[in-house]
Amino acid sequence: MTTAAKEQAPTPVAHEGLRDVVALESAICTVIGDPDLPEGRLIYRGFDIQDLAQRSTFEETTYLLWHGDLPTGVQLTELQQQLEQHRTLPEPVVELMRRFPSQSTPMDVLRTTVSALQLWDPQENDDSDQANHNKALRLTAQMPALVATWHAIRSGREPLAPKPGQRTARAFLYMLNGEEPSDVAERSLDIALILHADHELNASTFAARVTAATLADVHSAVTSAIGALIGPLHGGANEAVLRMLEEIGDPSGVESYVREKLARHEKIMGIGHAVYKTKDPRATFLREMSRQLGESRGDLKNWEMSRQIEDLMLRERHLHANVDFYSASTYHALGIPMDLFTPVFAVSRIAGWTAHVLEQYADNKLIRPRAQYVGQWDRKYVPIDQRG
Repeated sequence: MTTAAKEQAPTPVAHEGLRDVVALESAICTVIGDPDLPEGRLIYRGFDIQDLAQRSTFEETTYLLWHGDLPTGVQLTELQQQLEQHRTLPEPVVELMRRFPSQSTPMDVLRTTVSALQLWDPQENDDSDQANHNKALRLTAQMPALVATWHAIRSGREPLAPKPGQRTARAFLYMLNGEEPSDVAERSLDIALILHADHELNASTFAARVTAATLADVHSAVTSAIGALIGPLHGGANEAVLRMLEEIGDPSGVESYVREKLARHEKIMGIGHAVYKTKDPRATFLREMSRQLGESRGDLKNWEMSRQIEDLMLRERHLHANVDFYSASTYHALGIPMDLFTPVFAVSRIAGWTAHVLEQYADNKLIRPRAQYVGQWDRKYVPIDQRG
């Protein structure tokens, strides 16, 4: 294109990070974070997250995300039985995990094993609607088993088989820690899974939909999502929060630590959100769960430090805690190792990822955005012997 033609051509408008760009229509989830609201809202299929977190379960919420309605008693029982049935991993995948380097990060293992599961899926080459729904169900059942199995293998233990009759939260904590969790611990994780199950077009969900839009298989789409979640700007914030709490060490050190960070223009992890310009409604539940778990263990130090940081950041920067902030102390109190925090996010978000993949398939259009070109024009090729 000549310079004159370039000047006449319409220039696409670039939106940094695709902020405020509406890429597609979805009936699954929406986020409302207007700064004039006292608290943000997160809506799953028309249901407010406050209502679901108080009254629902992860399994019921998963059914809602997939099918658009809450299940009947019979439908919920059937789903729970199906998840239990598919929770046991294919033995070749377990053997593959035994061959991984022991220092492999859990998220790298999760990405690789989810991809590998496609090879042993009984409907590997079936891309029908029903087969895709079945793959979504199997992946949702297998995700917690993958995380717990890798933790056992790297710790030199034999992986525990899931117990019959357990729902996702209880089964995961049992397979991870080797003991029956308390009712408070089970319900706390169940609520955390509900809160993390979906969040509209976040980076990992968008990655899944972009991959699904090419008509790639369900496992490839979920693998793309996990790849996006590995990045520290998406997953990993709750790990950084716990490291921060460990650095501070005691509630008496909070104010000086935070003020020194702010003076150096450094970010306080878990504070602020790209969409919520008011309170993150998920943080409200996790704050209380962190307190309850701390009380049950007789150790409220992390909760107290978190509260002080949250209050200070609200006063100094008018920024609220996001979902990652209190999930750090919550997961720590549940006995979950720090480097499993992001995999636990995936254990929950698999419900939303697969719901979005299925929705993408149902009315598919290839996702192909434009870029605003800022490079040079009208350059001429110079033979190699005349360069430089």
